[in-house]
Amino acid sequence: MSTAPRGRRPGRPDTKTAILVAARERFAAAGFGGTTIRAIATAAGVDAALVHHYFGSKDDLFVAALELPIDPRVVIGAAVAGPADEAAAKLLRTFVTVWDDPAFQPALLALVRRVLEPGGDTLIRDGFLPVVLLPIGEQLGIDDPDLRMPLVASQVIGLIVARYVVRVEPLASLSVDELVAIYAPTIQRYLTGSLA
Repeated sequence: MSTAPRGRRPGRPDTKTAILVAARERFAAAGFGGTTIRAIATAAGVDAALVHHYFGSKDDLFVAALELPIDPRVVIGAAVAGPADEAAAKLLRTFVTVWDDPAFQPALLALVRRVLEPGGDTLIRDGFLPVVLLPIGEQLGIDDPDLRMPLVASQVIGLIVARYVVRVEPLASLSVDELVAIYAPTIQRYLTGSLA
């Protein structure tokens, strides 16, 4: 039974922030699968019902804890709507367009820096993959999304590091069209092609 107080903490208007801080720490330490709403609530000093009130599901809390300027589930999901054999080019075009946007880039780079810190690997492996990418593979109806979506992630993460973090040329200066032409065939093969 939880010993956390029920409802709002008296005189503390920053409850939502405290929940997000606790969620970030728990997700980083225990991964998505090893973190419970109850554990986050206890760490934040609130009742689990209040966590659900502010954030809804555990998936929604995870995405909120990433502090992204957009919900990647919505953006990526909309980008890949339609035939699976066209998904890579649409996914990559949307992805690069969002990353190239100066309004979004600082928050996205901050996330990459958190991932590179100790414990950050769990955010990708145990959080982002099952919460964001695997459902996209299921939405597309591809076979073996548990294998294919991590392969897609390997290309996307490599592109992020090379283009936006390290700023390797000519990748950092290529246009969206050039990047799509270069990367989309490989990502499409990971989505729908032969992996043999």
